[in-house]
Amino acid sequence: MKQAFRLRRSTDFKRVRRSGKSYAHPLIVLITDPTDQGGIKVGISASHSVGNAVCRNRAKRRLRAIVDELLPMLHNNADLIFLARKPILDANYEELRHAVSEVLIRAGLLNKS
Repeated sequence: MKQAFRLRRSTDFKRVRRSGKSYAHPLIVLITDPTDQGGIKVGISASHSVGNAVCRNRAKRRLRAIVDELLPMLHNNADLIFLARKPILDANYEELRHAVSEVLIRAGLLNKS
């Protein structure tokens, strides 16, 4: 995912978590906050409950790859945060891709087609 599409500052993460709406799935949680800036920014996080550094980084890499391929199909004007949950380590790529698509559809950011 290109850096132009990333949320990086902790203040941005806090703003989205505080004022955003969340959509849960057993593998991930999506928090979305609409913006007026005309672009989409994505942040990905995995807490210590997911596992050690190797596990957390693997989960984030997989999420980043899936979001990167879905990015052209997303509606603009939103800041998104994906939070990894522990079962993400046991899920295969297709299960994870389905989970991301499902929460994006529920949030109204991705068309069902």
